[in-house]
Amino acid sequence: MRKLTTLLFIGLTVLGTSCKKYLNINTNPNSATSATPELILPQALTTTANVLNSFNTYGMQVGGYGANAGGYGGFGTAISYNFSSNDYAGLWSATYDNLEDYQAILDYTAPQLPKYNYFNAAARIMKVYDFELLVDAYNNIPYSTALTGSISLTPKYDDAAAIYASLATQLDSAILTINSAVTGVTITMGTNDVLFGGSSAKWKQLANTLKLRLIVHGAAKATFANKTFDAAGFLSTDALINPGYSRDNGKQNPAWNNWAFSYTGGDATKSWIPSKFTLGFYDGHKLTDSGRGRAVYYQYADSPYTGANQLGYENVSVPKCPSGSYWYSGTNRVGTSAGGSVGTLKGPNAGYPVMTAAESYFLQAEAVVRGLTTSTSTDAALFKSGIVASYNYLYQLPGGALSGSSATDETAYETKNSGSYLVNYSLAASTANKIEAIITQKYIALNFVNSQEGWNEYRRTHYPTVVAGGNAYQTFASTVSESTRADKLPTRIMYPTSEGSYNPENVPSGITPFTSTIFWAL
Repeated sequence: MRKLTTLLFIGLTVLGTSCKKYLNINTNPNSATSATPELILPQALTTTANVLNSFNTYGMQVGGYGANAGGYGGFGTAISYNFSSNDYAGLWSATYDNLEDYQAILDYTAPQLPKYNYFNAAARIMKVYDFELLVDAYNNIPYSTALTGSISLTPKYDDAAAIYASLATQLDSAILTINSAVTGVTITMGTNDVLFGGSSAKWKQLANTLKLRLIVHGAAKATFANKTFDAAGFLSTDALINPGYSRDNGKQNPAWNNWAFSYTGGDATKSWIPSKFTLGFYDGHKLTDSGRGRAVYYQYADSPYTGANQLGYENVSVPKCPSGSYWYSGTNRVGTSAGGSVGTLKGPNAGYPVMTAAESYFLQAEAVVRGLTTSTSTDAALFKSGIVASYNYLYQLPGGALSGSSATDETAYETKNSGSYLVNYSLAASTANKIEAIITQKYIALNFVNSQEGWNEYRRTHYPTVVAGGNAYQTFASTVSESTRADKLPTRIMYPTSEGSYNPENVPSGITPFTSTIFWAL
């Protein structure tokens, strides 16, 4: 892949800002020729947020959270699902570019341990994070011989299950590196860490939680050398990247910039709106959830005014937002001053979620049900904690303060849905019921937060349940889907065109968006 150079250029332009020597045609004497981990880490983490923003968009569009808005056309493969190598190609290029950043930190720090233990471990953990994003989107990918420069210009594609197993081992190594830090010798990350502010305990919790996700997803299809976890435990707070987002040009939270308002106050993307399938988990068609409905959607009420559609209807007439998008719930719709709100698009200064506490709790709950790990908490308690954490994330203002009573509204949620095992976990009489409840609640919690994970979970478990050929509240499949599957949904996106051009001898052949699956998928 010529060190992934040409195929990475688009990702740099669209999704990140990263200067690398191998992209330079001419030498600029005013540019730095090397950088320290202290300089690379904050920009690498910031680029991860940009990458995740694009994955969230992909997950929202394919995974049932959004639909095309009326009055727009040209959606093409976005509604037919007959993806080509050009669709979502930026996910590949931008993620590998971000991986180059973390590899640069590892290369720099390896000869200087334990001085740079913390930076080394953080880079290793984030490398795992990025590689899992790629496996979950593409299955087999370049891994063992990727990121090696001229040593391997056309890296081989490794087996996805084997990559999962290796990633879990890498997380063990990262935790060991953190635990081997030497007081007075190891440099702390401090403000260079725009994710956890230098907290080694939080980094270990992220590593544990990522490892748990690998094990839960991989289950019997991957062989893990070590299924134990560090005593630091799992994430119980939201992991948010924030390098100092503000309303200034080029400094806005990327989701706000793409989906709410530009820094000048102009409307961002309005061609996508909420899906009726997901809205049904709030408005009573499937479940009733006034608290989170109002937090997530513009003009939501118990009988919502929120504009929604089923993917595929291009001539639908829905009420239009006067400004901003339907996922920004704030009442201030003046782009130059909007923000400071609850929900998913909180404001231009809000942190970007790498992983929420809600997802962590639901992973733990599923792991307990499946016997993959032990816990001092029951699966029922972890399930409830996941719902409460979802309320907490949505009710949190950009500065961190809570607006509204998450505990009160979560209790009301249980009361209003007391007859459904999807909320009243005590009614989940079988393992299948329990897994369905956990995954459905995770899907709801990930709505426009980390939508790609909700899409991953559907493909892995086929929850939340869809009714093939059902109405807009029963299925999120496009009305003009070309999928040959019973659920009329795709299985994956395609390898980018650049791989066919620069690594043709290794890129897998015969891949289709309707029959080729990720190794953990049903």
